[in-house]
Amino acid sequence: MITVETLLSACKNQKDLYLSHSRKSVGRNVNQNAISPLPAFARIVTGVRRCGKSTVVQMLFLEKNVFYLNFEDTSLYEFETKDFAILNEAIARYVNETGCNCLCFDEIQSVKDCELFVHRKLEEGFLLVITGSNASLLSWELGTHLTGRHVDCEMFPFSYREFCLLRKCEISDESFSDYLRTGGFPEFIKDGNPEILQRLFDDIITRDIAVRHSIRDIRTLKVLSLYLASNCGNLITGGKLSAHLGLKTSVTVLEYLSFLEQSYLFFYMPKFSYSAKSQAVNPKKVYCIDTGMTRCVTLSSNPDLGRMLENAVFLELRRRTKNIWYYSEAAFECDFLYGSGAVPENAVQVCYELTNENREREVKGLVETCRKFPNVKPVIVTFRQRDKISYSGMIIDVVSATDFFTS
Repeated sequence: MITVETLLSACKNQKDLYLSHSRKSVGRNVNQNAISPLPAFARIVTGVRRCGKSTVVQMLFLEKNVFYLNFEDTSLYEFETKDFAILNEAIARYVNETGCNCLCFDEIQSVKDCELFVHRKLEEGFLLVITGSNASLLSWELGTHLTGRHVDCEMFPFSYREFCLLRKCEISDESFSDYLRTGGFPEFIKDGNPEILQRLFDDIITRDIAVRHSIRDIRTLKVLSLYLASNCGNLITGGKLSAHLGLKTSVTVLEYLSFLEQSYLFFYMPKFSYSAKSQAVNPKKVYCIDTGMTRCVTLSSNPDLGRMLENAVFLELRRRTKNIWYYSEAAFECDFLYGSGAVPENAVQVCYELTNENREREVKGLVETCRKFPNVKPVIVTFRQRDKISYSGMIIDVVSATDFFTS
């Protein structure tokens, strides 16, 4: 049974625990203004499970006078919609005792009708910071009731710079190679036990997707997820995936793909087109949230380093912008076009190592793409090579991964 005392006790215990933990945590390259509470707006911080969202919020806010509650605390497992009335009483008592006007809720979306409660507290004038591991739940469902009165911030696993900070290592080819294999989940960076990422992968599929969306056929969902993890950087379509899974229609697959994207486990990058319809119908490239996770869940003894580098470059670009596309014609392809808006500003080709055998193909694909989009800046990202290539009247920068990831 949930009581006012239970909630106040959970708030105090969580703050004490997280304050102790956060003081030992490494700093993140996150703009404090991007997650600070705003008057009359709910700040919504989203990202994949275990990427460090809660720790960042704790480090920034828990030493201040904030009412903080994590709804995944074991003492709150029985919390239901009717208990929001009890939570209101707990907040009122806390406010009377401390003068607090800021509320931080972690994973509140796990409670039905939470958006109604959030809207009410915003109307009452509280500053609100909400964190959660599902983009759709926090942005769409809450957005419906907050009517534009929310500002979103996305967080990802550790970047290469943050990885070096946590590992206390120098920026170098060796540390980047380690980052490519390890990925950016902080617990795995510290421990290195592959079971950490295997369990996290299963938890996201089970808790964030299957339970939330009442999926009974968990086996098909897991098979699909493992297939995507094994094919990062490849093109996918609903029809081909349905055939691979032995399903009669692509409706179920498309639904599962949407859930996997909402949980931040996978991303689907469209082919660039000025037509929204064309972007929707063309095959998309799939990328995973973390290169270490793909290596651990697929148990590959000889991972494709080129694919891993391409996935890592996508994640780095995704930290900078949501506007990322691939481009291809019959005779050439460019791995990434991206920009701050709907028009490409940069073109990136990823090649682990430029050799005599692949140089012509990689350079030509980039040059032909730049001819289609004359204003974009061309770059080839390699593991350690640095160069300038003159081709067909165009100068192309070849940069190392460390240069690109720290620029």
